[in-house]
Amino acid sequence: LAVPYHLVIFGASGFTGQFVAEEVARTASEVPGGSLKWAVAGRSRQKLEKVLEQAAGVLSKPELRTEVDILVADVGEPDSLAAMCKQAVIVLNCVGPYRFYGEPVVKACVENGAHHIDICGEPQFLEGMQFKYNSQAADSGVYVIGSCGFDSIPADMGVVFTRDQFMGTLTTVESFLTVSTGPDGGCIHDGTWQSAIYGFADGQKLLSLRRKFNHKPLPTVGSKLKRRGMLFFSNEIQQYTVPFMGSDPSVVKRSQRFMVEEHQASQVQYGAYAGVGGVVSVAKLIFAGMMFWLLVKFSFGRNLLIKYPELFTFGTFSKAGPSRKQMDGTSFQFTFCGEGYSEDQDPSKGNPNGKIRVLVQGPEPGYVATPIAMVQAALTMLNEPSSLPKKGGVYTPGAAFAKTTLIDRLNKHGIQFSVMYSTSVLISC
Repeated sequence: LAVPYHLVIFGASGFTGQFVAEEVARTASEVPGGSLKWAVAGRSRQKLEKVLEQAAGVLSKPELRTEVDILVADVGEPDSLAAMCKQAVIVLNCVGPYRFYGEPVVKACVENGAHHIDICGEPQFLEGMQFKYNSQAADSGVYVIGSCGFDSIPADMGVVFTRDQFMGTLTTVESFLTVSTGPDGGCIHDGTWQSAIYGFADGQKLLSLRRKFNHKPLPTVGSKLKRRGMLFFSNEIQQYTVPFMGSDPSVVKRSQRFMVEEHQASQVQYGAYAGVGGVVSVAKLIFAGMMFWLLVKFSFGRNLLIKYPELFTFGTFSKAGPSRKQMDGTSFQFTFCGEGYSEDQDPSKGNPNGKIRVLVQGPEPGYVATPIAMVQAALTMLNEPSSLPKKGGVYTPGAAFAKTTLIDRLNKHGIQFSVMYSTSVLISC
């Protein structure tokens, strides 16, 4: 190892960062040679000591207190970030909202030769980093891989998996997300809520950023994927459903562009939806949605939304985040419904004649599945550098990991990818 650490977790004392630290400690034997060298980093040495103490208790590994180093680094102090990046093969960046705190870390990684993995669900940040740093990262051989948490590894790798399992040319995929909670209910830490508020308020900036890329439209194979309504009853998951508001569609689209441009693959068109449940849930959602749209346009309204997340989301988001008990009782399931042309059919003629249905399921998305996905992405990079894209750059998970064993690794760690059925004779999905 040319530098002291395989992994440095930046922001390890944050709400998500503490669970990433636990996951790294849990899987530290999965690197070549079996001994992962890692450190935690952030502004406060005291808080980082607490995180290691907590992880030592949860995992019954008292040695974590003495064996894991602590680096003090602050987003506002570029020299401290540079010093951190010089000591790491990969920086796991857990400091959000990324629109405020993400770029200095990406910049420091690219300039100092460390790879960068984040768990960002903010398209504006992800695409902005690609626009600004892709060629510099390529020149320095650095991989910057965004959205390696629940946003968007299950969706992006789910589409890759569906395409790889389909016998023929896959042309469209729709995903339907459902989350189940146990008797204690569930909630999401309000960091995610803040990212959503700023993202919606800044929608115009994302559009103008996309225009700067000057992308040509990707060629479509087969018929064009129809968009569904804002609220509909989905036969696929048997509940009321809305378009998925997260970053998955934008991440999958970027992966597809990479496959078309770099590997001359055909584009898989993608639509993302989320189940909201029955009529009562729909009523709550409509009310919360209307409040959100009214308030997010004004700084006064945004401050209210940020100050009282529980009130405006019926407890879906909270400043405290979920308890461990709530996390234990929560799980997610993605259903992917794909269509395409079987191997013996010409995709330029006639209607698709094949269907495939894939399930990706796993534990609580935000703080159990996200750390698993992030850490397995990092271990995949350490273990399989020759399976990554030929040159460095800013990548999506699907672009970076399509030719690696990441899906096998996730299967072994509780995020399961499986084919429900695949057919080249049309039956309804």
